Amino acid sequence: MNLTLWIAAGLLAVVALVGGVSKTFVPRERLAAAHGGGWTGDVGDGFVRTLGILELLAAAGLVLPAVTGIAPVLVPVTAGAWVLLMAGAMITHGRRGERAFVVLNLVYLALALVVAVGRFGPGSF
Repeated sequence: MNLTLWIAAGLLAVVALVGGVSKTFVPRERLAAAHGGGWTGDVGDGFVRTLGILELLAAAGLVLPAVTGIAPVLVPVTAGAWVLLMAGAMITHGRRGERAFVVLNLVYLALALVVAVGRFGPGSF
């Protein structure tokens, strides 16, 4: 169980890191031109960067508290926040008719739910 939760949290951290770096540092116009990034053309730069920073914080929050042993309860809290973020992403992509991204976000949501429930419950630190 512990290994499964570590793998799930690690995968989510990589996804959050990649998404966070791109949303924080890549110009919005370039993101809007990318496959699945059309939604960024409908919102402001500040919103996209804020999401990017939240994703960078999520990447850290999914792994660092457990690795350092400092406030490991932040891992399932972060995973719960990731569930909410992915629900918003699913709504956004669903409204745009991007079904493949809805499914992908659903997978991320399910992984985050596994981490949240597992780390709050039987696999807690």
